[in-house]
Amino acid sequence: MTRTSRRAHLCGLAIAAALLSTAVAAHAQGLPSEPITFAAGRVTVGGDVAATFSCAATVDQGRCGEDTGFFNYSDYNHSSMRELRFDVNTVVRASRRVALLAEVRTLNASGPEPYALYLRVRPFDGNFDVQFGRIPPTFGSFARHEYPNDNPLIGYPLGYQYLISLRPDAVPSGADELLHMRGRGWLSSFSVGDPTPDHGLAIASASHWDTGLQVHAGLPWIEGSASVTTGSLGHPLVIDDNSGKQTTGRVVLRPVAGLVVGASAARGPFLARSTTTAAGAESNSPFTQSAWGADLEFSRDYYLIRMETIHSTWRLPTIGTPLDATATVIEGRYKVLPGLHVAARLDRLTFSDLEGSGGVQSWEAPVSRVELGGGYLLRRNLQLKGSFQRNVRDGGRVRELNLTALQLVFWL
Repeated sequence: MTRTSRRAHLCGLAIAAALLSTAVAAHAQGLPSEPITFAAGRVTVGGDVAATFSCAATVDQGRCGEDTGFFNYSDYNHSSMRELRFDVNTVVRASRRVALLAEVRTLNASGPEPYALYLRVRPFDGNFDVQFGRIPPTFGSFARHEYPNDNPLIGYPLGYQYLISLRPDAVPSGADELLHMRGRGWLSSFSVGDPTPDHGLAIASASHWDTGLQVHAGLPWIEGSASVTTGSLGHPLVIDDNSGKQTTGRVVLRPVAGLVVGASAARGPFLARSTTTAAGAESNSPFTQSAWGADLEFSRDYYLIRMETIHSTWRLPTIGTPLDATATVIEGRYKVLPGLHVAARLDRLTFSDLEGSGGVQSWEAPVSRVELGGGYLLRRNLQLKGSFQRNVRDGGRVRELNLTALQLVFWL
């Protein structure tokens, strides 16, 4: 662990302890429980704070072990299971039909980053709006539940967080070089394009929102969204680095109370223009990531069940066959008592086969994850969560890792 990350982790624990001690005295003083509004209700400010700390099963010299298999690392180059996160979101209503929405986020005491910044226009009455700027993702279900207070566990599903070896700025020279990087997406390197070792991509990024235009319309039992954005599903950008845009669509059905069924699709170039040129291809060649997804949510009484599948295909100029990946997650939550819930998540990430000089194998190492845990509301908007996570991978330097984690979440 570096000195900087250790300082961030200690800071996170200190804040967690401070929040917990505040909760003990909450009946005397009270914690704010609602977003702040002013300017005659035209401006609303809310947010959340989440302090997360985890330990690997192996304890070295009396200290908690780290995620040495990088199973939970994100494209911010740190573990999502060891994180101090601040979110501040603001809504400014210029009129009944026009609003500006923004969210600023900091991670592990880093500088603030504009996570969201978009204008929402409702040109007429009814459930229809147009959004443009740094907009919410159109694809999939988890992006709507990734905030700590809406995630029943602490970790993220593999399809939205786990880093595979593919990069937008470099490609392998052939099948053997790609197979050599199996299970090393946290620091992959290829000979075509940028040779500097760097992290790969998640199938669908939960760390960055899209930039572009989104249209949404709906009725009580059906709604649909479509967007045109820069970057790709796993690599959202503010300024495009290639010759194309990503198009995404999503349809959601609510046939009965408590049941939500969704379907999504996306397609867009993911390789930077400099990478396709380095590979000897036309600079405007659309080497794409295309994906489809299906999700389901059902809730009744004390339980909630969510399921989601994402299938993605990448095309590279140096690999003759398309590269496929499929991520499937099932999670459930059950409220045992008022304020107390238990939860479980089963996760699997698989890849298509590729033939190299050593034979046929999956082009990336398959991963399985099981996470069990729960949470307790210390107050209506202050929650303590704990979980145990087991990761198993068919490749890489570390093939198995168990983690235990605690998270304290406060939100407005």
